[in-house]
Amino acid sequence: MINYKLKQYLKRAIFSLFALVLSLSAITAQVSDTLISRVESISGVSSVKSLNSTHFNQKYVLFIEQPKDHSNPSAGTFLQRVFVMNIALDRPTVLVTEGYGAGYVQNPSYREEISRLLNTNIVFVEHRYFLESIPEDKDWKHLTAKNSAYDLHNVRRALADLYKGKWIATGISKGGQTALLYTAFFPEDVDITVPYVAPLCRGKEDGRHEIFLAKRVGTAKERATLEDLQREILKRRDELQPKFDSLCNVKRYVFTLPYDQIYDYSVLELPFAFWQWGSPISEIPPIGSSANELFKYWMKISSPDYFVHDTPTTPFFVQAGRELGYYGYDIKPFKGLLRIKRSKGYLDKIFVPADARYKFDNSLYRKLRRFVAKTDKRMMFIYGEYDPWSAVMVNEPKSENVVVLVEPKGSHRARISTLPSDLKDEAISILERWLQE
Repeated sequence: MINYKLKQYLKRAIFSLFALVLSLSAITAQVSDTLISRVESISGVSSVKSLNSTHFNQKYVLFIEQPKDHSNPSAGTFLQRVFVMNIALDRPTVLVTEGYGAGYVQNPSYREEISRLLNTNIVFVEHRYFLESIPEDKDWKHLTAKNSAYDLHNVRRALADLYKGKWIATGISKGGQTALLYTAFFPEDVDITVPYVAPLCRGKEDGRHEIFLAKRVGTAKERATLEDLQREILKRRDELQPKFDSLCNVKRYVFTLPYDQIYDYSVLELPFAFWQWGSPISEIPPIGSSANELFKYWMKISSPDYFVHDTPTTPFFVQAGRELGYYGYDIKPFKGLLRIKRSKGYLDKIFVPADARYKFDNSLYRKLRRFVAKTDKRMMFIYGEYDPWSAVMVNEPKSENVVVLVEPKGSHRARISTLPSDLKDEAISILERWLQE
Protein backbone atom coordinates (compact mmCIF):
# COMPACT_ATOMS: atom_id res chain seq x y z
CA MET A 1 0.00 0.00 0.00
CA ILE A 2 1.39 3.43 -1.00
CA ASN A 3 2.08 5.59 2.08
CA TYR A 4 0.81 9.13 2.47
CA LYS A 5 4.13 10.91 1.72
CA LEU A 6 4.61 8.93 -1.46
CA LYS A 7 1.07 9.78 -2.57
CA GLN A 8 1.75 13.47 -2.02
CA TYR A 9 5.04 13.24 -3.90
CA LEU A 10 3.34 11.59 -6.87
CA LYS A 11 0.60 14.21 -6.89
CA ARG A 12 3.18 17.01 -6.92
CA ALA A 13 5.16 15.26 -9.69
CA ILE A 14 2.05 14.82 -11.83
CA PHE A 15 1.04 18.43 -11.24
CA SER A 16 4.54 19.62 -12.17
CA LEU A 17 4.51 17.53 -15.34
CA PHE A 18 1.07 18.87 -16.27
CA ALA A 19 2.28 22.42 -15.68
CA LEU A 20 5.35 21.75 -17.85
CA VAL A 21 3.17 20.43 -20.69
CA LEU A 22 0.97 23.53 -20.50
CA SER A 23 4.06 25.73 -20.47
CA LEU A 24 5.56 23.99 -23.51
CA SER A 25 2.22 24.22 -25.31
CA ALA A 26 2.12 27.95 -24.63
CA ILE A 27 5.69 28.35 -25.89
CA THR A 28 4.88 26.32 -29.02
CA ALA A 29 1.80 28.44 -29.68
CA GLN A 30 3.87 31.58 -29.19
CA VAL A 31 6.54 30.31 -31.60
CA SER A 32 3.79 29.43 -34.07
CA ASP A 33 2.24 32.90 -33.86
CA THR A 34 5.67 34.53 -34.19
CA LEU A 35 6.65 32.40 -37.19
CA ILE A 36 3.40 32.88 -39.06
CA SER A 37 3.51 36.64 -38.44
CA ARG A 38 7.06 36.74 -39.83
CA VAL A 39 5.98 34.80 -42.91
CA GLU A 40 2.98 37.09 -43.42
CA SER A 41 5.21 40.15 -43.26
CA ILE A 42 7.38 39.04 -46.20
CA SER A 43 6.95 41.25 -49.24
CA GLY A 44 4.85 39.61 -51.95
CA VAL A 45 3.54 36.84 -49.68
CA SER A 46 -0.21 36.37 -49.21
CA SER A 47 -2.86 33.88 -48.04
CA VAL A 48 -0.72 32.20 -45.38
CA LYS A 49 -2.57 29.22 -43.87
CA SER A 50 -1.50 26.74 -41.24
CA LEU A 51 -1.64 23.02 -42.11
CA ASN A 52 -1.49 19.85 -40.04
CA SER A 53 1.71 17.80 -40.03
CA THR A 54 2.86 14.63 -38.31
CA HIS A 55 6.55 15.44 -38.83
CA PHE A 56 6.90 19.22 -38.46
CA ASN A 57 6.06 21.54 -35.59
CA GLN A 58 4.74 24.10 -38.07
CA LYS A 59 3.53 23.74 -41.64
CA TYR A 60 2.15 26.49 -43.86
CA VAL A 61 0.91 27.02 -47.37
CA LEU A 62 1.28 30.48 -48.87
CA PHE A 63 1.29 32.27 -52.19
CA ILE A 64 4.07 34.50 -53.46
CA GLU A 65 3.64 37.02 -56.25
CA GLN A 66 5.90 36.29 -59.23
CA PRO A 67 6.46 38.08 -62.54
CA LYS A 68 5.05 36.15 -65.48
CA ASP A 69 8.23 37.07 -67.30
CA HIS A 70 11.20 37.89 -65.07
CA SER A 71 12.91 39.77 -67.91
CA ASN A 72 9.81 41.89 -68.58
CA PRO A 73 8.01 43.03 -65.38
CA SER A 74 5.37 44.85 -67.46
CA ALA A 75 3.98 41.45 -68.54
CA GLY A 76 2.18 41.20 -65.20
CA THR A 77 2.29 38.77 -62.30
CA PHE A 78 0.77 35.54 -61.01
CA LEU A 79 0.60 33.79 -57.63
CA GLN A 80 2.80 30.76 -57.01
CA ARG A 81 1.98 28.22 -54.30
CA VAL A 82 4.68 27.46 -51.73
CA PHE A 83 4.67 25.14 -48.71
CA VAL A 84 6.86 25.81 -45.67
CA MET A 85 7.57 23.03 -43.17
CA ASN A 86 9.47 24.00 -40.03
CA ILE A 87 11.72 21.96 -37.73
CA ALA A 88 13.84 24.80 -36.36
CA LEU A 89 15.07 28.09 -37.77
CA ASP A 90 18.70 27.10 -37.19
CA ARG A 91 18.41 23.80 -39.09
CA PRO A 92 19.31 23.40 -42.80
CA THR A 93 16.50 23.88 -45.30
CA VAL A 94 15.62 21.64 -48.23
CA LEU A 95 14.21 23.55 -51.20
CA VAL A 96 12.09 21.05 -53.15
CA THR A 97 11.96 22.11 -56.79
CA GLU A 98 8.84 20.24 -57.88
CA GLY A 99 8.50 20.02 -61.64
CA TYR A 100 4.72 19.65 -61.54
CA GLY A 101 1.87 20.38 -59.11
CA ALA A 102 2.25 20.26 -55.35
CA GLY A 103 -1.18 19.12 -54.20
CA TYR A 104 0.12 15.95 -52.53
CA VAL A 105 2.23 17.99 -50.11
CA GLN A 106 -0.92 18.93 -48.22
CA ASN A 107 -1.00 15.40 -46.80
CA PRO A 108 -0.09 15.70 -43.07
CA SER A 109 2.30 12.74 -43.37
CA TYR A 110 4.34 14.21 -46.24
CA ARG A 111 8.09 14.42 -45.72
CA GLU A 112 10.81 14.56 -48.35
CA GLU A 113 13.64 12.01 -48.11
CA ILE A 114 16.58 14.34 -47.43
CA SER A 115 14.60 16.21 -44.79
CA ARG A 116 13.91 12.89 -43.10
CA LEU A 117 17.54 11.74 -43.30
CA LEU A 118 19.07 15.03 -42.13
CA ASN A 119 16.22 16.51 -40.05
CA THR A 120 15.78 19.69 -42.05
CA ASN A 121 13.10 22.26 -42.78
CA ILE A 122 11.37 22.13 -46.16
CA VAL A 123 10.40 24.87 -48.58
CA PHE A 124 8.37 23.24 -51.35
CA VAL A 125 7.68 25.24 -54.51
CA GLU A 126 4.96 24.29 -56.99
CA HIS A 127 6.13 24.74 -60.58
CA ARG A 128 4.64 27.59 -62.58
CA TYR A 129 1.67 26.65 -64.84
CA PHE A 130 0.62 23.70 -62.65
CA LEU A 131 -2.45 23.39 -60.38
CA GLU A 132 -2.69 26.48 -58.14
CA SER A 133 0.24 28.31 -59.81
CA ILE A 134 -1.24 29.07 -63.24
CA PRO A 135 -1.36 32.64 -64.60
CA GLU A 136 -4.87 33.73 -65.53
CA ASP A 137 -4.05 34.30 -69.20
CA LYS A 138 -1.61 31.32 -69.42
CA ASP A 139 0.58 32.63 -72.22
CA TRP A 140 2.82 29.67 -73.10
CA LYS A 141 5.73 31.90 -74.06
CA HIS A 142 6.39 32.59 -70.36
CA LEU A 143 6.75 28.90 -69.50
CA THR A 144 10.56 28.72 -69.70
CA ALA A 145 13.32 27.10 -67.66
CA LYS A 146 14.84 30.52 -67.04
CA ASN A 147 11.61 31.90 -65.60
CA SER A 148 11.21 28.83 -63.38
CA ALA A 149 14.76 29.34 -62.07
CA TYR A 150 13.98 32.97 -61.25
CA ASP A 151 10.78 31.85 -59.48
CA LEU A 152 12.89 29.68 -57.17
CA HIS A 153 15.42 32.45 -56.69
CA ASN A 154 12.67 34.81 -55.57
CA VAL A 155 11.32 32.25 -53.09
CA ARG A 156 14.81 31.61 -51.75
CA ARG A 157 15.44 35.34 -51.37
CA ALA A 158 12.06 35.92 -49.69
CA LEU A 159 12.80 33.32 -46.99
CA ALA A 160 16.51 34.04 -46.57
CA ASP A 161 16.07 36.05 -43.37
CA LEU A 162 13.91 33.33 -41.85
CA TYR A 163 16.10 30.31 -42.60
CA LYS A 164 19.75 31.31 -42.41
CA GLY A 165 21.29 27.83 -42.31
CA LYS A 166 22.50 25.90 -45.33
CA TRP A 167 20.11 25.26 -48.22
CA ILE A 168 19.78 22.05 -50.23
CA ALA A 169 17.98 22.05 -53.61
CA THR A 170 16.40 18.76 -54.60
CA GLY A 171 13.72 17.33 -56.86
CA ILE A 172 12.64 14.14 -58.59
CA SER A 173 12.60 13.54 -62.36
CA LYS A 174 11.46 16.85 -63.92
CA GLY A 175 11.87 18.28 -60.42
CA GLY A 176 15.46 17.01 -60.52
CA GLN A 177 15.97 18.78 -63.84
CA THR A 178 14.58 21.90 -62.19
CA ALA A 179 16.97 21.58 -59.23
CA LEU A 180 19.87 21.30 -61.68
CA LEU A 181 18.86 24.24 -63.84
CA TYR A 182 18.09 26.39 -60.79
CA THR A 183 21.59 25.72 -59.44
CA ALA A 184 23.10 26.47 -62.86
CA PHE A 185 21.31 29.82 -63.07
CA PHE A 186 21.86 30.73 -59.39
CA PRO A 187 24.85 28.72 -58.05
CA GLU A 188 25.18 30.90 -54.94
CA ASP A 189 21.59 30.29 -53.83
CA VAL A 190 22.20 26.79 -52.47
CA ASP A 191 25.01 24.93 -50.74
CA ILE A 192 24.12 21.43 -51.97
CA THR A 193 22.01 20.10 -54.87
CA VAL A 194 20.57 16.57 -55.03
CA PRO A 195 18.70 15.83 -58.28
CA TYR A 196 16.99 12.43 -58.35
CA VAL A 197 16.68 10.56 -61.70
CA ALA A 198 17.15 13.86 -63.55
CA PRO A 199 17.32 13.60 -67.36
CA LEU A 200 19.42 15.90 -69.51
CA CYS A 201 17.99 15.65 -73.02
CA ARG A 202 19.50 17.21 -76.13
CA GLY A 203 16.49 17.03 -78.43
CA LYS A 204 12.71 16.94 -78.65
CA GLU A 205 13.07 13.21 -79.40
CA ASP A 206 16.57 12.73 -78.02
CA GLY A 207 17.36 9.40 -79.71
CA ARG A 208 19.40 7.79 -76.92
CA HIS A 209 16.46 6.24 -75.06
CA GLU A 210 15.61 3.85 -77.90
CA ILE A 211 19.19 2.51 -78.01
CA PHE A 212 19.20 2.19 -74.22
CA LEU A 213 15.99 0.13 -74.26
CA ALA A 214 17.21 -2.06 -77.10
CA LYS A 215 20.66 -2.85 -75.70
CA ARG A 216 21.23 -1.86 -72.08
CA VAL A 217 18.27 -2.66 -69.84
CA GLY A 218 17.87 -6.13 -68.36
CA THR A 219 19.25 -9.14 -70.19
CA ALA A 220 18.95 -9.96 -73.90
CA LYS A 221 16.37 -12.62 -73.02
CA GLU A 222 14.31 -10.16 -70.94
CA ARG A 223 14.35 -7.58 -73.71
CA ALA A 224 13.27 -10.23 -76.23
CA THR A 225 10.42 -11.32 -73.95
CA LEU A 226 9.11 -7.77 -73.82
CA GLU A 227 9.43 -7.26 -77.57
CA ASP A 228 7.61 -10.55 -78.18
CA LEU A 229 4.78 -9.28 -75.98
CA GLN A 230 4.53 -6.08 -78.03
CA ARG A 231 4.43 -8.09 -81.26
CA GLU A 232 1.78 -10.42 -79.84
CA ILE A 233 -0.50 -7.49 -78.94
CA LEU A 234 -0.10 -6.02 -82.42
CA LYS A 235 -0.72 -9.35 -84.16
CA ARG A 236 -3.89 -9.93 -82.15
CA ARG A 237 -5.40 -6.53 -82.90
CA ASP A 238 -8.69 -8.08 -84.07
CA GLU A 239 -9.24 -9.47 -80.55
CA LEU A 240 -7.80 -6.60 -78.55
CA GLN A 241 -8.79 -3.43 -80.45
CA PRO A 242 -12.49 -3.77 -79.47
CA LYS A 243 -11.47 -4.06 -75.80
CA PHE A 244 -9.20 -1.06 -76.21
CA ASP A 245 -11.91 1.03 -77.89
CA SER A 246 -14.48 0.06 -75.27
CA LEU A 247 -12.18 1.11 -72.44
CA CYS A 248 -11.47 4.47 -74.08
CA ASN A 249 -15.20 5.08 -74.60
CA VAL A 250 -16.15 4.12 -71.06
CA LYS A 251 -13.40 6.34 -69.62
CA ARG A 252 -14.30 9.11 -72.10
CA TYR A 253 -10.70 9.57 -73.13
CA VAL A 254 -10.12 12.33 -75.67
CA PHE A 255 -7.20 11.93 -78.08
CA THR A 256 -5.88 13.93 -81.02
CA LEU A 257 -5.50 10.72 -83.07
CA PRO A 258 -7.85 7.81 -83.92
CA TYR A 259 -8.09 4.91 -81.49
CA ASP A 260 -6.17 2.51 -83.73
CA GLN A 261 -3.17 4.86 -83.76
CA ILE A 262 -3.31 5.40 -80.00
CA TYR A 263 -3.35 1.58 -79.79
CA ASP A 264 0.00 1.58 -81.59
CA TYR A 265 1.50 4.23 -79.36
CA SER A 266 0.36 2.40 -76.23
CA VAL A 267 2.23 -0.67 -77.48
CA LEU A 268 5.33 1.36 -78.36
CA GLU A 269 5.26 2.95 -74.90
CA LEU A 270 5.14 -0.42 -73.15
CA PRO A 271 8.92 -1.11 -72.73
CA PHE A 272 9.64 2.44 -71.58
CA ALA A 273 6.90 2.28 -68.94
CA PHE A 274 7.90 -1.27 -67.96
CA TRP A 275 11.53 -0.44 -67.19
CA GLN A 276 10.82 3.05 -65.87
CA TRP A 277 8.77 1.69 -62.98
CA GLY A 278 10.73 -1.52 -62.38
CA SER A 279 8.06 -4.05 -63.35
CA PRO A 280 9.03 -7.72 -62.86
CA ILE A 281 9.66 -9.84 -65.95
CA SER A 282 7.99 -12.82 -64.22
CA GLU A 283 4.57 -11.15 -64.51
CA ILE A 284 4.62 -10.88 -68.32
CA PRO A 285 1.94 -13.22 -69.71
CA PRO A 286 3.33 -15.91 -72.07
CA ILE A 287 2.69 -15.88 -75.78
CA GLY A 288 -0.66 -17.51 -76.48
CA SER A 289 -2.31 -16.21 -73.32
CA SER A 290 -5.99 -15.32 -73.48
CA ALA A 291 -7.00 -11.95 -74.88
CA ASN A 292 -8.31 -10.93 -71.47
CA GLU A 293 -5.03 -11.77 -69.77
CA LEU A 294 -2.98 -9.94 -72.40
CA PHE A 295 -5.23 -6.88 -72.28
CA LYS A 296 -5.26 -6.71 -68.49
CA TYR A 297 -1.47 -6.78 -68.30
CA TRP A 298 -1.03 -4.32 -71.17
CA MET A 299 -3.35 -1.82 -69.52
CA LYS A 300 -1.57 -2.25 -66.19
CA ILE A 301 1.77 -1.26 -67.75
CA SER A 302 0.85 1.11 -70.55
CA SER A 303 -2.68 2.47 -70.30
CA PRO A 304 -3.92 4.86 -73.04
CA ASP A 305 -4.76 7.47 -70.42
CA TYR A 306 -1.14 8.60 -70.81
CA PHE A 307 -2.01 9.84 -74.33
CA VAL A 308 -5.10 11.84 -73.37
CA HIS A 309 -5.06 15.36 -74.78
CA ASP A 310 -5.14 18.46 -72.53
CA THR A 311 -4.48 17.24 -68.99
CA PRO A 312 -2.83 18.84 -65.94
CA THR A 313 0.52 17.55 -67.28
CA THR A 314 0.18 19.39 -70.61
CA PRO A 315 2.55 22.17 -69.43
CA PHE A 316 5.26 19.53 -69.02
CA PHE A 317 4.92 18.47 -72.65
CA VAL A 318 5.09 22.11 -73.72
CA GLN A 319 8.39 22.42 -71.88
CA ALA A 320 9.64 19.08 -73.21
CA GLY A 321 8.97 20.13 -76.77
CA ARG A 322 10.53 23.53 -76.29
CA GLU A 323 13.74 23.00 -74.28
CA LEU A 324 13.68 20.09 -71.80
CA GLY A 325 13.53 17.34 -74.43
CA TYR A 326 11.91 13.92 -74.46
CA TYR A 327 12.22 10.46 -76.00
CA GLY A 328 11.20 8.81 -79.25
CA TYR A 329 9.98 5.36 -80.35
CA ASP A 330 11.68 2.76 -82.51
CA ILE A 331 9.07 1.33 -84.90
CA LYS A 332 11.44 -0.82 -87.01
CA PRO A 333 10.88 -4.09 -85.07
CA PHE A 334 7.14 -3.89 -85.80
CA LYS A 335 7.14 -3.31 -89.55
CA GLY A 336 3.80 -4.25 -91.09
CA LEU A 337 1.99 -4.42 -87.73
CA LEU A 338 1.40 -0.72 -87.03
CA ARG A 339 -1.30 1.62 -88.32
CA ILE A 340 1.00 4.61 -87.93
CA LYS A 341 3.57 5.10 -90.70
CA ARG A 342 6.07 6.99 -88.55
CA SER A 343 6.40 8.04 -84.93
CA LYS A 344 8.63 11.06 -85.39
CA GLY A 345 6.91 14.24 -84.27
CA TYR A 346 4.44 12.41 -82.02
CA LEU A 347 4.99 14.81 -79.12
CA ASP A 348 3.41 17.73 -80.98
CA LYS A 349 0.75 15.54 -82.62
CA ILE A 350 -0.50 14.04 -79.35
CA PHE A 351 0.43 16.24 -76.40
CA VAL A 352 1.32 19.84 -77.24
CA PRO A 353 -1.43 22.44 -77.85
CA ALA A 354 -1.34 24.02 -81.30
CA ASP A 355 -0.46 27.43 -79.86
CA ALA A 356 2.47 26.03 -77.85
CA ARG A 357 4.49 24.23 -80.52
CA TYR A 358 8.00 25.60 -80.54
CA LYS A 359 11.14 24.64 -82.40
CA PHE A 360 13.37 22.83 -79.92
CA ASP A 361 16.10 25.01 -78.43
CA ASN A 362 19.08 22.99 -77.17
CA SER A 363 20.82 25.95 -75.51
CA LEU A 364 19.53 24.86 -72.08
CA TYR A 365 21.01 21.38 -72.63
CA ARG A 366 24.36 22.91 -73.56
CA LYS A 367 24.30 25.26 -70.57
CA LEU A 368 23.53 22.49 -68.09
CA ARG A 369 26.04 20.08 -69.62
CA ARG A 370 28.82 22.69 -69.36
CA PHE A 371 27.78 23.55 -65.83
CA VAL A 372 27.99 19.95 -64.56
CA ALA A 373 31.33 19.46 -66.31
CA LYS A 374 32.94 22.57 -64.83
CA THR A 375 31.22 23.31 -61.52
CA ASP A 376 32.74 22.86 -58.08
CA LYS A 377 29.31 23.08 -56.46
CA ARG A 378 28.44 20.17 -54.20
CA MET A 379 26.02 18.06 -56.22
CA MET A 380 24.79 14.47 -55.81
CA PHE A 381 22.91 12.77 -58.65
CA ILE A 382 20.89 9.61 -57.98
CA TYR A 383 19.92 7.28 -60.86
CA GLY A 384 18.49 3.80 -61.45
CA GLU A 385 20.54 1.55 -63.73
CA TYR A 386 17.53 0.28 -65.73
CA ASP A 387 15.57 3.52 -65.73
CA PRO A 388 15.21 4.61 -69.39
CA TRP A 389 15.88 8.18 -68.25
CA SER A 390 19.37 7.05 -67.31
CA ALA A 391 20.04 6.99 -71.05
CA VAL A 392 20.36 10.76 -70.72
CA MET A 393 21.95 11.08 -67.29
CA VAL A 394 24.46 13.87 -66.67
CA ASN A 395 27.88 13.55 -68.25
CA GLU A 396 30.77 12.14 -66.24
CA PRO A 397 31.72 14.86 -63.72
CA LYS A 398 35.28 16.14 -63.44
CA SER A 399 34.95 17.63 -59.96
CA GLU A 400 35.12 15.45 -56.86
CA ASN A 401 32.33 17.62 -55.47
CA VAL A 402 29.96 16.21 -58.10
CA VAL A 403 28.91 12.67 -57.19
CA VAL A 404 26.84 10.28 -59.33
CA LEU A 405 25.36 7.22 -57.57
CA VAL A 406 23.50 4.53 -59.55
CA GLU A 407 21.22 1.94 -58.00
CA PRO A 408 22.01 -1.45 -59.60
CA LYS A 409 19.01 -2.61 -61.66
CA GLY A 410 17.15 0.39 -60.24
CA SER A 411 14.23 2.19 -61.88
CA HIS A 412 12.83 5.71 -61.86
CA ARG A 413 12.00 5.06 -58.20
CA ALA A 414 15.72 5.18 -57.29
CA ARG A 415 16.34 7.17 -54.10
CA ILE A 416 19.05 7.32 -51.46
CA SER A 417 16.98 4.92 -49.35
CA THR A 418 16.78 2.35 -52.20
CA LEU A 419 20.54 2.22 -52.79
CA PRO A 420 22.52 -0.81 -51.58
CA SER A 421 23.60 -0.31 -47.96
CA ASP A 422 27.18 0.64 -48.83
CA LEU A 423 26.09 3.28 -51.38
CA LYS A 424 23.36 4.52 -49.07
CA ASP A 425 25.83 4.96 -46.20
CA GLU A 426 28.23 6.70 -48.58
CA ALA A 427 25.53 9.11 -49.78
CA ILE A 428 24.43 10.03 -46.25
CA SER A 429 28.04 10.41 -45.09
CA ILE A 430 28.83 12.75 -48.00
CA LEU A 431 25.75 14.90 -47.34
CA GLU A 432 26.54 15.13 -43.62
CA ARG A 433 30.13 16.10 -44.40
CA TRP A 434 29.03 18.74 -46.89
CA LEU A 435 26.69 20.24 -44.29
CA GLN A 436 29.58 20.50 -41.82
CA GLU A 437 32.02 22.10 -44.26
